[in-house]
Amino acid sequence: MGKVKKSHGNMYSWVSHMWSPSVGCPHQCTYCYITEHKELPETVTMELPFPNLGSGRTIFVGFECDLFAEGVSSEDISSVLTHCRSFDNNYVFQSKNPARIANFSSELPVNSLIGTTIETNRVELITAISKAPSPWKRAHGLRAVKELGFKTFVTVEPIMDCDPILLRNIIATCVPEFVNIGADSKDHGLKEPSKEKVQQLIDHMLDYGIEIRNKSNLARLLT
Repeated sequence: MGKVKKSHGNMYSWVSHMWSPSVGCPHQCTYCYITEHKELPETVTMELPFPNLGSGRTIFVGFECDLFAEGVSSEDISSVLTHCRSFDNNYVFQSKNPARIANFSSELPVNSLIGTTIETNRVELITAISKAPSPWKRAHGLRAVKELGFKTFVTVEPIMDCDPILLRNIIATCVPEFVNIGADSKDHGLKEPSKEKVQQLIDHMLDYGIEIRNKSNLARLLT
């Protein structure tokens, strides 16, 4: 941990490297890689010293944490962003608390892509598995980031049972450049949508002009 790694596995195909400046997350989503590894703390601890990030890369920052979760100090966030700006790379920041990202807009690298995860529109499903903000709060937070001039994206992974039109409306609020859709890869017992609902969601977003990037693990729900 703490080192820059080449992207692999189920990470986004357009990301070349990953770096997690800290570990741990207070959201404690039951399906998350961070939560699965019980040795990782709920509180976020910075891993120093920060490494050389190189150049010409697209780096996903924070794959073992949520850098912008409540409880992460503003000083730690600023130190990470300052370090990122010292290197000529493209950066991807993804948070389930995107409203806080807007507070650091002047410190974000100019070439940043900002995303959030929205698994479903159904709040009762989210609260049963996560301490993260509600889907609508995430959407409005990401919209605020978009209005500051940053490019945004939404990840619907793992997709959970949903109301396709309502979930489309939440996602459209973000005005994302694109949407990634993926399924639960590790059998966490989540309530999943039917094949018909997944296809309806995709169709509704395409009709709305939203670019869709299906992840390979979504094939299980579409067959």
